[in-house]
Amino acid sequence: MFRKRFYYLLELQYLGFRYHGWQKQPTVNTLQRMVERTVAYVLEHKDFKVLAAGRTDAKVSANHAFIELFVDHAPLDVEEFLPIFNRNLPQDIRALKISVTDEHFNIIRSPKVKEYLYLFSFGSKFHPFCAPFMYNVLEDLDIEIMKKAAQLFVGKHNFRSYCHRPSEHTILEGEILYCEIEKNDVYMANFFPEESYLLRVKGEGFKRNQIRLMMGVLLDLGKGKVDLDFIKQTLNPDAEEIVLEHIVPGSGLILNKVDLKP
Repeated sequence: MFRKRFYYLLELQYLGFRYHGWQKQPTVNTLQRMVERTVAYVLEHKDFKVLAAGRTDAKVSANHAFIELFVDHAPLDVEEFLPIFNRNLPQDIRALKISVTDEHFNIIRSPKVKEYLYLFSFGSKFHPFCAPFMYNVLEDLDIEIMKKAAQLFVGKHNFRSYCHRPSEHTILEGEILYCEIEKNDVYMANFFPEESYLLRVKGEGFKRNQIRLMMGVLLDLGKGKVDLDFIKQTLNPDAEEIVLEHIVPGSGLILNKVDLKP
């Protein structure tokens, strides 16, 4: 029998701290599982499919993320669907917008630029309420040398040192459009430290744990454990391979913005 399918683009926000990432897994709670359960409850059927623009890891949050929703049989009343969908989502997930698209749009293949932020503080232990949002380093950090090093990542590089356990099919080359260490004035709360920082990174795509590995080596640099030449060597395709193992926690990482290109 011919199946009629309808296509939608959903924009979401979520706090990832209590989830084991986006992708559905059989024994743990994930964002995809909660979104699909809520869609099924609202539609009162399971003849649909969701596809994310990117699969965030455990504890990673998103200020702006896209998912594509495919619904079979009958179209949605989008103005009616959105408030009901939000009412039934957990409080740490919110739908911002839903729009109609068509079979020619593909969320995976559509060109996009993603902006990630990694929030951190240092020097003294922060308030426990900060834990879902940022990473805390008790040692002092040389922020100025970290700022210099962050700029080394900009451009096209072989990111083999910044890809956790790549397979033989992993494409290790990539391009970073922007990479800076900045004072954090983006996400604030009265229990945050007086001063906190963020790593802001923009690119069309990232390798597995790439930004968390980048943040790890920048923190090692700030602590004086490595130097600028070491970071340059990790980006040198002709140098001997350097395997980095300092992957900072996912809870400091936020998918801040996704720009879909025409």
